Amino acid sequence: MEVLLVGSDNELMRTMINKLNKEGHRCYVLTGNKNQVGVYKNAYEKYRFPYESDCLKEIFDSVRPDVTIFLGIYDYNFNWSDPRKESVRYQTALQNVLTSFSMLKGGRFIYLSSQEVYSQSYANNIDEREETSAYSFRSVAIVQGEDVCRNYKQMMGTDTVILRLDHLYMMPEKGMGSNQEVIGSNPCAKMCVEAIQTGYIQANANKTFSLLYINDAVEAIYKAAAAPSLKRGLYHVSSGEIINEMELAQKIQKEMGQEVSIIDNTVGSMVRVVLDNSAFSEEFGLSVFHHVDEVAAKMAKYIKKYSANFINLEDVRGNRKRDWRQTMRVIIDALVPFIENLICFIPFFMLNNRAVGSRYFANLDFYLLYVLLFAIVYGQQQATFSAVLAVGGYCFRQMYNRSGLEVLLDYNTYVWIAQLFILGLAVGYMKDRLRTIHNENKHEVQYMVNQLDDIQDINTSNVRIKNMLEVQLVNQNDSFGKIYEITSSLDQYEPSEVLFYAAEILARLVDSKDVAIYTIANRSYARLFSATSSKARELGNSIEYTKMEDMYRLLKEKRVYINRGMDPQYPLMADAIYAEDEMQLILMVWGIPWERMTLSQANMLVIIGYLIQNAVLRANRYLDALEQQRYLQGTKVLEADAFESLVKAYITARNKGLTECTILEIDLEGKNLEQCGNELAGLMRQSDYIGKMSDGRLCALLSNTSSKDADFVIKRFGKTGYKSVIREDVGI
Repeated sequence: MEVLLVGSDNELMRTMINKLNKEGHRCYVLTGNKNQVGVYKNAYEKYRFPYESDCLKEIFDSVRPDVTIFLGIYDYNFNWSDPRKESVRYQTALQNVLTSFSMLKGGRFIYLSSQEVYSQSYANNIDEREETSAYSFRSVAIVQGEDVCRNYKQMMGTDTVILRLDHLYMMPEKGMGSNQEVIGSNPCAKMCVEAIQTGYIQANANKTFSLLYINDAVEAIYKAAAAPSLKRGLYHVSSGEIINEMELAQKIQKEMGQEVSIIDNTVGSMVRVVLDNSAFSEEFGLSVFHHVDEVAAKMAKYIKKYSANFINLEDVRGNRKRDWRQTMRVIIDALVPFIENLICFIPFFMLNNRAVGSRYFANLDFYLLYVLLFAIVYGQQQATFSAVLAVGGYCFRQMYNRSGLEVLLDYNTYVWIAQLFILGLAVGYMKDRLRTIHNENKHEVQYMVNQLDDIQDINTSNVRIKNMLEVQLVNQNDSFGKIYEITSSLDQYEPSEVLFYAAEILARLVDSKDVAIYTIANRSYARLFSATSSKARELGNSIEYTKMEDMYRLLKEKRVYINRGMDPQYPLMADAIYAEDEMQLILMVWGIPWERMTLSQANMLVIIGYLIQNAVLRANRYLDALEQQRYLQGTKVLEADAFESLVKAYITARNKGLTECTILEIDLEGKNLEQCGNELAGLMRQSDYIGKMSDGRLCALLSNTSSKDADFVIKRFGKTGYKSVIREDVGI
C-alpha cells in the first residue's frame, strides 16, 4: 500500500511512518514547507513543497497513493498565533491538497480532526450525530475543513473519511521552543511544565475529558487506512478513560513529589467534552494499550528529569531580541531614502543661492535637477518629498528680497511649482512603472526557475523510485520472479529429497539461518522433518502444535503467525501448508530482525509456502503412484531401490545439517525377511522406514534420531528377539 502523509515532521508523523513501515507499507511525505525542516526518518520519499505549490498534482500523479493522510490541526506548519490569518491559509492548503487528490479518481483521503470542534459542555459522551459548536477561529477552521471533505465526497465521489481524535497527547520533546503546539493542547504535559516552572499546578475539577495517547491514535488511524471499505465518513476515536483536571493533577503531583502543590481553581459550571468511540470500536475494534495513569507517571518523571530543557527561557529572549532587531532594520531601511534626500538638499540649496545673479548659471534650475535626480533614482515618493523641500528652499530664498505675501501672490511662483511637480511626478511614475515591470519579469523568471527546479526534483525522485522498483522486481531475492525461479529448483530433486531442500530454499528466501519444517503426524502432533540450525531444532523433534494456542489459532485460519511479543516458546514467524483443507506442513522461521516482521514479509512467506506446496504435492503424488512398486508385496518393507534412494537422500541431508538420522542393521538370524519386516515396522514411528538393501540385508531408517536416541529403538527390537546395530556406512 502506498501512503502519502501530508504534514510537518513531528511525533505524530514519526509514529505513523514507523507503524506503516512496520506493516510493510511504503510511506511518502509532502512536507508543506520548502525549507529543509525535519528529517522524516524512514520515509520512502520526501517532497519538500509548500501546500500552495502548483506541483501538487504532479506529486500525486507520481505517488498515486492508496491512502492520503492530512494531519490537519496536528500539522505544525500552521502557526496559530494569528488565528484569523492562519485559518485562511489552512483552508487554502486543504483545498489545494484535496483538489490534487480528487484528480486521481481513486484512493482514500483521511482528514485528522479533534475534539476542539465541540466548545460547549455535554452531559453524555458525544457521538458522531452531535452538531459541532466551534467558536474560535482555530476550531472554526477545523470544522470548515471537515465540511470541505464532506463536499468533495458528495460532489466528486471521493473516498474521504474524518477522524476526530479526542484530546490527543504525547511525550513532549526537550525544549519549549519546539513544543509550544504540543504542550498547549496537551493537558498532561502542560501541568507537568507548570509544576516545574512555578512549583504548583492549577486544576479545575469541573473540567472533564478523555485523553488519547499518540500510539493508540496511530493504531486507530492505521485501521481506518487499511480497511477495504468504511461504513461511515466520520468517526470519533477516544480512549474512553474519563478523567478531570483535579484527578490528573493529583497523579502528576504523586510523581513530582510533595514540593509541588495543587491550587484548586474549581469555579464555574461543569465543562465535559468526551467523544463516544462506540461506532469506531464496533466496526474496527479499538484496544487501548497506553492508559492515562501509566503515561502521566512516565511523563511527569521525564519532564522532571529534564526540567532544564523545559524552563529555559533563552530561546524566548533570543526570539524577542531578533524580532526587535528585524523591526529596527525595517525602519532604518525605510528612513534611509528620506535621510539621503535631506542631506542632498543642503548642497543643492547652496548651489541655487550661488547661482542667483550669476552670469553663467542664472538660468540653471538646480532645484529641478535635484527633484529629477531623486525621481530617477527612487520614484514618485521621493520625487514628491524632494519637490516639497525644493519649494520650501525656493520660497525661503525669495523672501531674502521680498515679503512672504509678495511671494505667495506672484503667479510665477505657482508656475514654477507646477513645473517642478509635473516633471518630478511624471519621471517618478515612469521610474516606478519600470521598476514594477522589472520586478514582475524577475518574479516571473524566478517562478519559472522554481517550477523547473520542482519538476527536476520530482523527476529525480521518480527516476530514483523507478530504479529502486526495477531492482526489486529484477534483482532482489524477494521479487516474484526470483522467488519462483528459486523454488522451481525443487523440481530437479528426487521426490524423497524435496522437503530437505525446501528448508534450505526457504532459509535463503527469507534471509534467515534458522528454518524448520514440521510434518503433521496426526491431528495433535507434528514431527520435525528438516531444520537448518540448532536454533531451529529447539522446539524438539515432536511438538503438540494444538497446544501452541496463539500460533495454532492463526494457522487454522490459514493466516501467517507473527510473534510480535517475542515469546521464546514460539518461532518468530510460521505458516501452514494445506492439501484439501488438511494441514500437511508447518514452516517455522527464527533469526529475522524485528523490523522485517511485517505484513510484507508475511505475504512473501505465504507465496513461498504455496510454491513449496506445489513441489511437495507433485513429489507425494509421484510416490503414491509408485507405492505398489516401492514395497515388497504384502509387506511394509521397502524394495531395495526405493529404500537405498531414501537412505541416500537422508544421509546427504544429514551431511548438510538439514536433518538427523540413524541407520540400524537388523540381524535376521535365519528368519524370513518379509515376516521380520512386518513385525519390526509395528515398533517404529510413522516417520521411520524399514527396507531391504540390494545385498539382502534388512535395515531401518530412523528419521530425526541421533545415535544416542537410537538406543531406545535397539532395546525395543531386542525385547522382540531381534538384534540390531548402528551402521554409519551402509555401503551406498
